Amino acid sequence: MLEPTARAESSCKRCHRRKKRCDKTLPQCQACKHAKVVCSFLDDETQVASYPVAYVRGLERRIKELEQQVKASLTPQTSQNDISSHPWDQDNDLPLAEGPISSENITNNSTLVQGADDTILNFNEFPISPMLKDLGQKPDDLAEELRLLSLEAAAERYLGSSSGLPLAKLTQAVLRRLSPDQDGFVFDEDINDDQQQSCDLDVNAIPNLNPISFEMNPSLTSPMPLSSLFENPTIDDHENTTGLTLLEPAHISYILEFYFAHSHTLYPIIRKSDFEEVLWRVYTNPLDPLAQSPLWQFRIWMILAIGSTTHCSVSLMDETEPVRFFKKAMTYFEPAMGCGDLAGLEVLMLQVSYSFFNKIGPNTWFLVGVAARMATGMGLHTSEVYQSLAIDVAEQQKRIFFSLYMMDRVVSLALGRPFAIQDDDITVEPFADADDENINSDSIRPSIKLEPSTMAVPLHILELRKIASQIGTTVHSPKHVERRSLETRNETIQGLHRRLVGWRRSMPFPLPDLQSKVPHLCTSWFDLNYYLHIIMLYRPSPLNPNLDISGMNILADASGMAIRQAINMHRQHRFAYNWLNLVAIFNSALSLMYTSSARAESLSLVMDHTKALADLDLAIELLDSFAEKFPSAKKIQGMIRAVMERLGVYNISSVAFQ
Repeated sequence: MLEPTARAESSCKRCHRRKKRCDKTLPQCQACKHAKVVCSFLDDETQVASYPVAYVRGLERRIKELEQQVKASLTPQTSQNDISSHPWDQDNDLPLAEGPISSENITNNSTLVQGADDTILNFNEFPISPMLKDLGQKPDDLAEELRLLSLEAAAERYLGSSSGLPLAKLTQAVLRRLSPDQDGFVFDEDINDDQQQSCDLDVNAIPNLNPISFEMNPSLTSPMPLSSLFENPTIDDHENTTGLTLLEPAHISYILEFYFAHSHTLYPIIRKSDFEEVLWRVYTNPLDPLAQSPLWQFRIWMILAIGSTTHCSVSLMDETEPVRFFKKAMTYFEPAMGCGDLAGLEVLMLQVSYSFFNKIGPNTWFLVGVAARMATGMGLHTSEVYQSLAIDVAEQQKRIFFSLYMMDRVVSLALGRPFAIQDDDITVEPFADADDENINSDSIRPSIKLEPSTMAVPLHILELRKIASQIGTTVHSPKHVERRSLETRNETIQGLHRRLVGWRRSMPFPLPDLQSKVPHLCTSWFDLNYYLHIIMLYRPSPLNPNLDISGMNILADASGMAIRQAINMHRQHRFAYNWLNLVAIFNSALSLMYTSSARAESLSLVMDHTKALADLDLAIELLDSFAEKFPSAKKIQGMIRAVMERLGVYNISSVAFQ
């Protein structure tokens, strides 16, 4: 019997564009099938396809047949890793671990009591285990959830100390103290259908390795080929019709305002006055010679994409527009890369800036590495290169290099990996604290304004990245750590803490009032980053594997304050909901859960958990907004609620005892 045919309500895009009759057959009309081209329906969200019931049931029957064939092909050895073997959450892509913690992740699981010197669990008892080795292996609770979340920006499987992964494993271990039978703490919160349908990563399917839409899957056994970064994406026909003159000037101006207030303040890659002049020349005269330049076309469309996606990350708007701009920019990628080394470096860095906020962007880890090698190959890290350059040209190249330095620190510390650019190799001084109009080819004029220059905030953020670099090198790097005495380790941590305090106190004042929605143009952003770096400094690390009571209290206070500063920005509608901030909130919640349950004595006698519970509840409120872009935020919420429920029980016991 013939299968029923599904038909669309309207013609496919190709037939509609060619003004040809379309039989509207799904999934491919006869005209497109005969031409052997892709047939695309549902271009407009208002269009609806008509699927007969018999057709849908036929698809369901076919799916069941395929599932049975796959199940029958599994050997007994691989079937134990099948998701269907976890009955409590069969439909979830990433089932959470049951029972005690795996011995693969914890080498010595017995040391779960406080020592005589008031220390807690040893960081070195929880080595960073290899990544998932096959498609069906189930993750290990907090640690694997953090790993999967972080690896969305990476193409390799390794996460190091500064990523927070060891802390997640420690937290998973100490949570057994909240379990009535002291067994492994199991997260078994139900996940509804909506969450299941929008899970971030699918461990049962190999993802499409398109270099532009690449998302990291932990099941991959090898990194993405480097050459694939430089391939052009497949651009739909309607993307090629995107033109600058089709955009309203007011809308372009708003996107540019947001870009130069937001991304340009973090990474001053582009010279604002030159860019705006060229953009409006091209807008008013599409035949202008600069309109034929692939480098300027790439710059224009990529900056529009970055400005649009950063605005969407704060306002939680739909990402259709920035994706369209990004795809348009990528049509000029190859010729723009051929415009010289400095132009190629700028092209890669603009893609990195885009990928911080939009997962459809290129792979962040590879792009930063390639850009870093280009920059060091050009000698931009050395002072000698700039001696023969005009001052304005040298200042612009310094901005590009130190923007790349800051990108490298952000990505490397988030993933716990070695830096692509080493501090000891850098001999060039940072860019000047001066506005563009005061920088000439032969001199830099002093400013006559009372307020700080436009480079004051980027320079202050650069100082924070330098401190973070020291934390990563001296605290989270295992090299030569065993040779340091306890006194030397404490002095190192206290010295870095003093630098962070000095950084926070020396914040530029007043902050530029460029855009009310930009996160890092308010004091709460600086407070948030201060506390996030305090967390990275004090949480268990190779330098400080054993936390004493003082360190535990500092870590707990910093974790709670970080969440409170984030919720403050959230309620002001100026918090960026990107993957970096999601990892930061998850790490802050992990630190709170760890400090609330790491003491070996009776929890009800040690501390009142009211404050920790209140801060964790704020984290859950934040994760509600993150869940609109990152479905894994719902799973993290369930984990936090499970811990809060047990902490609440102990807190009630503490109040009753008092």
